[in-house]
Amino acid sequence: MNRLSLGKSPHRMLAMAAACVALPLASLSSQVVADPPHRYWVYVGAESADLIQRVRFGPDGVVVERTIAVGESPTELEGPHGLQISRDGRFLHMTTGHGSPDGKYWKYALGPDTVVGRGIYLGRFPASLDVTPDGLYAFVVNFNLHGRMVPSSVSVVYTPTGTEVARTETCTMPHGSRLSPDGRWQYSTCMMDDQLVEIDAASFEVSRRFGLATGSEGPLPAESAAGGGHEGHEMPKPTCSPTWAQPAADGAKIYVACNRRDEIVEIDRATWSVSRRFPTGRGPYNLAVTADGRLLVATL
Repeated sequence: MNRLSLGKSPHRMLAMAAACVALPLASLSSQVVADPPHRYWVYVGAESADLIQRVRFGPDGVVVERTIAVGESPTELEGPHGLQISRDGRFLHMTTGHGSPDGKYWKYALGPDTVVGRGIYLGRFPASLDVTPDGLYAFVVNFNLHGRMVPSSVSVVYTPTGTEVARTETCTMPHGSRLSPDGRWQYSTCMMDDQLVEIDAASFEVSRRFGLATGSEGPLPAESAAGGGHEGHEMPKPTCSPTWAQPAADGAKIYVACNRRDEIVEIDRATWSVSRRFPTGRGPYNLAVTADGRLLVATL
């Protein structure tokens, strides 16, 4: 699947898929959307071709302005997977999911689109990432796509030096790394464990968990064992299989895509309970919220 990062300012990330829907959070009435009055630049990762493409779109049409080759080995598919632009619009942060032995984190200067932070190895298949509002830390989920079904982790990278300063174990197949608007909390999901995990962005430790298994949604102990893929233990089949966690524009709600259940679950951060559910089309995967907080966008 391709990944893209876009914006005017501030820059935010979305992802490409086969279809996309927008759900008004205050009202479900349909609205006419006018053509954008500004130009926007979108960075799209072609995972199967080791390319990033810079696309300009707006009232004057769509133009592919530049194609950037990524990776280090011409004979190995490294796969640009997670892309995020810093809020000041200066840098593109990117992960390559594959590598020898694992994928890497990279940093590009926007404009010239040149590498300013050489790739550093993280965990197995580093995937989606988000960056703190000050741009100093990137939180990267190590998806462990091709490994055994055992708990994986979230890597924390200090972006000025490209140093991994923490690796926090969370759950099996973590995905959908997103930070709260104030940068205080990081959220990711566990595709195989039916969990939402909250990490304290100051201590880099798991602060809370929320179970998403059908019929038993609710808080879990922060220290509860993640995953059932340990030796000799059969892993229960997920019923939600959450793929993305997206805080609301004000941080009061967390939206989780239940890919297997064809719905989006809204979790109230204060009460740590389910407050609403949104039925969707087949297989919601990626989520994003508009800056004004009015629309929730999902890929299917």
